[in-house]
Amino acid sequence: MSLVAVGTVAIDHIETPHRTVAGMLGGSATYITLAARYLTDPVGLVAVVGRDFPAAYKALIKGKGVDVSGLVTDPDGKTFAWGGRYGDDVNERQTLYTDLNVLAGFEPVVPDAFRSGRVLCLGNLDPGIQHAVLDQMERPELVLCDTMNYWIENAGESLARLLRRVDCLMINDSEARQLSGESNLLAAARRIRFMGPQILVVKKGEHGAMLFVDDALLVLPAFPVEAVQDPTGAGDIFMGGFAGSVARENRMDAEALKRAVAYGSVLASFGVERFGPERLLDLTHDAIEDRLRKYRSVVAFPR
Repeated sequence: MSLVAVGTVAIDHIETPHRTVAGMLGGSATYITLAARYLTDPVGLVAVVGRDFPAAYKALIKGKGVDVSGLVTDPDGKTFAWGGRYGDDVNERQTLYTDLNVLAGFEPVVPDAFRSGRVLCLGNLDPGIQHAVLDQMERPELVLCDTMNYWIENAGESLARLLRRVDCLMINDSEARQLSGESNLLAAARRIRFMGPQILVVKKGEHGAMLFVDDALLVLPAFPVEAVQDPTGAGDIFMGGFAGSVARENRMDAEALKRAVAYGSVLASFGVERFGPERLLDLTHDAIEDRLRKYRSVVAFPR
């Protein structure tokens, strides 16, 4: 298996000034795998859903080339559900509800065929679940991890142990400051890398991302999108693009990681153009490479 993603598969309710969509396919593992499979293959998904999860959604993910043998259905529960509302400023989001449902008792079982996966993406989950996944893997070449302010506040000890086991941490700028206790992002990055992960990506939403690896620092803007429809899942799409690029190149030097940031940014720019994962369903490799060329011209400057 080239890449394995463990996270959530959800049913989302999204409200924006443009449109309201209920019962939409969502979840970190969904976004990660649908993005990554444009760059590498095979891609496997590990998650849990409930009895209410539409069979058509599972068929859709599978039909896009993702191995869903790690997606289990709990017949006694309901699928993880999240509702959010965005205003005119898409950087500001109001959570309407978070129903853990089957996720509250999730005990992941990684299929045998997935355990030798070269790249492992740990989507935003309880650090205890992320530990359990790592315990089942053989020797992944790259382990990427996402977390959020809730786990930083409420599972600090478990998260600290987890950081010593991962290669790359992906968090946003406010989480980086919270985790490190530093207000300056350069100082925050230094402290976080001291905690364990030698590769750090700090996501800054529409302002792009920062990559810290070895002694190198890369700061890239987001690809400009004129009409953002729904930013839900953009960070997970970024992880999928980043991880898929690394898996495809099969190298993890600074240059390869810089290209991975570019692919993550480009795929995320597609994702926000429609609601949920809709845009990830009809992309072409030519469209991705064409936007990558445009992105390269955007960030280039004369000597």
